[in-house]
Amino acid sequence: MGFRALATTSAGFAFSKGFADGPGHVPLDMMLNHFREIAAASSLPVNADFQNGYADQPEDVAANVKVCLLTGVAGLSIEDNSGRNDQPLYDFDLAVERIKAARVAINESPISVLLTARCEAWLVDDPDPLRTSLDRLAAFADAGADCLYAPGVSVSDEIAQIVKAVAPKPFNVLVSTNNCKLTVSQLADLGVRRISVGGALARAAWTGFIRSAKEIYDQGSFASFADLTPFGELNDMFAHRS
Repeated sequence: MGFRALATTSAGFAFSKGFADGPGHVPLDMMLNHFREIAAASSLPVNADFQNGYADQPEDVAANVKVCLLTGVAGLSIEDNSGRNDQPLYDFDLAVERIKAARVAINESPISVLLTARCEAWLVDDPDPLRTSLDRLAAFADAGADCLYAPGVSVSDEIAQIVKAVAPKPFNVLVSTNNCKLTVSQLADLGVRRISVGGALARAAWTGFIRSAKEIYDQGSFASFADLTPFGELNDMFAHRS
């Protein structure tokens, strides 16, 4: 379709396997196999959503990053979401050390990949997500992250503030339901260098599926099938893999 880079989505993959999204739900080996499958399916660079690195302590994050590098991905992200309800973000110092450990693991490997550091403040309902993100992303940049990411930020002024705080390193914006009125050109004008859609495309597919299934069950109607993408078009799209 013309896109020049790809990214895995932890949510999209989790849903496809019948799991909830979030650290710890999808087993590590299953996620690594998913990275291998996606990387092998395309010649485009693939960024892996590696969630929290499947570990709490920096040395364990480093060990898992080294394994992730062997899957063929061109980049990976590490987030500061602990997966705990009582303390959803790792302590500031620990969060920074985790990014440092990932950086060292990549530097020690002959495989060069892009390291993205994510602050999950907006996604865990932090009381001051902008301040938390500004502080953490600047520290993550100093710790060796190549790209910075704060999924959930939606206000143009706040996006611009983060872009400035992490410059000259690139900032990634997640576009989803809360900020879908923003355009690629508007984000570029704000200084955003990379755009992700996370699980939004997976959710779009699930939305169509759920609507059709409900229509069948509740109304006994199959009318939603009328405007489906033609079978032949989909078949031709995947014919090269047969």
